[in-house]
Amino acid sequence: MRFGEHEATFRFYEELNDFLKEEAKGKDIRYCFSGCPAIKDPIEAIGIPHTEVELILINGASVGFDHRLRDGDRVAVYPMFESFDVPSIIKLRKEPLRDPTFICDVHLGKLARFLRIAGFDTFYRNDLEDPEIVRISAETGRIVLTRDRRLLYRKAVTHGCFIRSDDPDRQMQEVLRRFDLAGRIGLMTRCPACNGELEAVPKADILDRLEPLTRKYYDSFFRCVHCDQVYWQGSHYEQFAERFRIWQDRSGQILPPI
Repeated sequence: MRFGEHEATFRFYEELNDFLKEEAKGKDIRYCFSGCPAIKDPIEAIGIPHTEVELILINGASVGFDHRLRDGDRVAVYPMFESFDVPSIIKLRKEPLRDPTFICDVHLGKLARFLRIAGFDTFYRNDLEDPEIVRISAETGRIVLTRDRRLLYRKAVTHGCFIRSDDPDRQMQEVLRRFDLAGRIGLMTRCPACNGELEAVPKADILDRLEPLTRKYYDSFFRCVHCDQVYWQGSHYEQFAERFRIWQDRSGQILPPI
């Protein structure tokens, strides 16, 4: 993997192999290096964004990103854990995000909309440049969702996820699985247009804004506190409720009743 006077052996597990060339998947990788680099550097040099890594074992011992690689080391690198409680293992980040919020890059507009409909605080603009995404993530603690793995190499990005699929439905399944979000879904809680929170609003207060059939058949309404858009549980709501049930089946997670 590079010329140098030292050599270490790396092995990457599970979905981290998605980032490797076919001939390196599931196999030991010899990595040659000089000096004593922090372990984060060779991992990213091999092609794995640091945000995708949850656990690093060197010669069987758990280490952090700043641990120095030495000649003869055997390195095992594992992806984010979804279902295992590993309190005794060193975490690579200061703290887990118990109430995750997101920022999507310009390629993930539909995913951003789906996340908002599901009730997740998601920042998105179609003109966001990478430096601005990094800045917003660092300042607000938002998890970066991106189709550009190089964005996740930025040191300031501590929480992020490389979205593998280019299909919005599959992208949503990826996020639900990766961050264990099944129990947090809440339809009709966030505006899909601007990300503002929704609040219940009396029908009488918005009567003049409703079409005749909507006024006749619906009684419960919600209004965005930011952009003032009005929503109700019409056919679009049922369509998304069914979509979430499909995502539940495909992700293997049990979602709460919608």
